[in-house]
Amino acid sequence: MRGVVFDGERVQVVDDLEIRDPGPGEVLVAVSAAGLCHSDLSVVDGTIPFPVPVVLGHEGAGVVEAVGAGVSHVAPGDHVALSTLANCGTCADCDRGRPTMCRRAIGRPGRPFTRGGKPLFQFASNSAFAERTLVKAVQAVKIPADVPLPSAALIGCGVLTGVGAVLNRARVERGDTVLVIGTGGIGLNVIQGARIAGALRIVAVDANPAKEEVARQFGATDFLTSADGVRELLPTGADHAFECVGRTELIRQAVDLLDRHGQAILLGVPPATAEASFLVSSMYLDKSILGCRYGSARPQRDIALYAELYRQGLLLLDELVTGTYPVEDFDKARADAEAGRLARAVLTF
Repeated sequence: MRGVVFDGERVQVVDDLEIRDPGPGEVLVAVSAAGLCHSDLSVVDGTIPFPVPVVLGHEGAGVVEAVGAGVSHVAPGDHVALSTLANCGTCADCDRGRPTMCRRAIGRPGRPFTRGGKPLFQFASNSAFAERTLVKAVQAVKIPADVPLPSAALIGCGVLTGVGAVLNRARVERGDTVLVIGTGGIGLNVIQGARIAGALRIVAVDANPAKEEVARQFGATDFLTSADGVRELLPTGADHAFECVGRTELIRQAVDLLDRHGQAILLGVPPATAEASFLVSSMYLDKSILGCRYGSARPQRDIALYAELYRQGLLLLDELVTGTYPVEDFDKARADAEAGRLARAVLTF
């Protein structure tokens, strides 16, 4: 079968992958579509260290092909969106409803794929850039069959991360002011999450002026090409500032532009050794800096919720898909994504 493989030096679209049958508690999914996320590119450029060779992809949707023993919430033929969160379901954090903090969900890549008899790693417990992938049952979330799979594919990472950061981590309230730095796939979902939450003013900042139209489409009330103008719009600062790029100087801007009792939420991913600075004295007015993993999501609940919000016309998904490519055109999709020409590229099988 086809898939996108990174061997540590180059990325290849191959056609000779094999995958094992599902074991107990596992689900085999025929992937229909998968979003190309910045995290996939970060593996390739070394920003995210990951063992190789690895089958890339982590934002996908498809149709259940087979299930292992003990799986009862999905069955062959069901449409599913895939989560990257292979949490155990039994530890103290899972029991508290904090599956993103499950230690078994982080840094334990499996190897369900083989090529030429040699095992390959699975990226983010998902590897959606393959015609078929094998996930833990908890990662397969049933969605209505009338949700288009290319749009549903984006729920499992970009939407969960962006919208979830607003609703679950920051807990934006009606009437709040929100600053969003960076309007790529994550930033656009932060913007629409803030709109859904009822934020009064949503200021989007992106150096690319061409992104203004789509930012406003998703809910931005204002658009700036530099954070220098934020104080003119929000004289006392923002209640919530989301950094969605992963640059330390922008993290500093997010902190500096907070109002009293404001909070900066960090979503962008800088290099693993990056350090950011801020004025300690600026924090004594009850300000906070919050990390956020995967939108503090509870995928079985949140993916189903976001699919329903889409069906009701409240959550934009189709509009995120700004480029669709057959998997063989991965290089073109990657080039377009790196050039900033897309909100999200979607690979199809």
